[in-house]
Amino acid sequence: MEEWITTSTILHDLRDFGNASAWNRFVARFRPPLLTFAERAGLSASDAQDLAQEALAAFADSFRGGNYDRDKGRLGSWLFGIAYNHILRRRRRFQRDQGATKANTDTTFWAGVPDEQSATALWEREWEASLVRQCVEHARNEFPPLTFGAFELVVLGDRPPRIAAKEMNLPVKTVYDAKYRVLQRVRELRAQLEEVES
Repeated sequence: MEEWITTSTILHDLRDFGNASAWNRFVARFRPPLLTFAERAGLSASDAQDLAQEALAAFADSFRGGNYDRDKGRLGSWLFGIAYNHILRRRRRFQRDQGATKANTDTTFWAGVPDEQSATALWEREWEASLVRQCVEHARNEFPPLTFGAFELVVLGDRPPRIAAKEMNLPVKTVYDAKYRVLQRVRELRAQLEEVES
């Protein structure tokens, strides 16, 4: 089973410029919300890939330079600020390169970059969903398939416990227990991430 590495450990190891595994863990954990955010904000898949890479590299440089202060904001907020500023810079560049005529901006993403409040709400949803998905996937490896399967049907599949129990040929109490145990573990894993973010 893959070791669960806390965000604190990832950030500590990221200080070492030569630590490729720290960079890979950092990218694996924080690239997904950046990609989803960029695509939902209207970037093409390839532009979203570029933006995620740029934002992660910018954060790593800033972090290694001692500019990230946990007391001044969560890690997610820092990454959002970097990503959103990169989107705005891309928009300005696009407008400059295209002459910013009404005809070539109104029908594209560049005319509809979300305002900061809308973008923040979008980011917060994607950030939390991404981290919870990672916690759920890690929890999957910690439980027997039957236990996780019951949790998956009820919580992820939105099945009532009685229906899930019937489908899996299990007592209803077993399904409720599975749901409780896996949810509790997911919350514990998520709390480990929250320690560094808050």
